Amino acid sequence: MTTGLIHLYFGDGKGKTTASIGLTVRAVGRGRKVVFTQFLKECNTGEIASLKRLGVRVIRSENYNGFYYKMNEDQQKKYRTGQLSLLEEAREAACGADPADLLVLDEVVDICDLKMVDENILRDFILQKPTGMEIVLTGHCAPDWLVEMADYVTEMKKHKHPYDRGIVARESIEY
Repeated sequence: MTTGLIHLYFGDGKGKTTASIGLTVRAVGRGRKVVFTQFLKECNTGEIASLKRLGVRVIRSENYNGFYYKMNEDQQKKYRTGQLSLLEEAREAACGADPADLLVLDEVVDICDLKMVDENILRDFILQKPTGMEIVLTGHCAPDWLVEMADYVTEMKKHKHPYDRGIVARESIEY
């Protein structure tokens, strides 16, 4: 790949992470080096186990205390620090001596929307990426600057979801 482009999958619908995993599998199948970073998600999921088996470097946070808005102030502060560290770890893994061909930043848009990380840090990170590296960003509410900057923009819109009827996330389907 000579020119790495920016992919943005956002919205309230299901499929953002799934789309990024599909692109990850495609890239690995073509011999590309992939770093897959997940923010705000720590539970044991089937897709992470599969990506690791494929040789994908997976970076995830470890200090999960439930939903951010339900955390107390000390927990939120610790969690914000962890999410910023995670972004820095992703930058080092993807842009270091052996840069990734594809970097996935799953839910990174949400850590900016929740004010865990200043969105200017993310913007600078994207602007300074290696020329050939492809980046995928996911989240719920994409800021205008990111929609403008991205080369691919896909909005996932929910029309209906089982959770609305009280059906909780199911193993092998949602996680």
